[in-house]
Amino acid sequence: MVFRGDPATREFIAFWLADGRVLAGMNVNVWDVTDPIRELVRSGRAVDPKALADPGVPLGEL
Repeated sequence: MVFRGDPATREFIAFWLADGRVLAGMNVNVWDVTDPIRELVRSGRAVDPKALADPGVPLGEL
């Protein structure tokens, strides 16, 4: 599991990965990320977990 944001503040995205691929994502009080999360899941491409956790890296660039 990879977190982007801070669960303590209840503003984060959680990603579930297997073999470097995003299997699922859930946003909590972070808006306008549903489409990029969906694209990451559907694409099946491997992502760098460190980049995935970095809010400075746009989800669309992963």
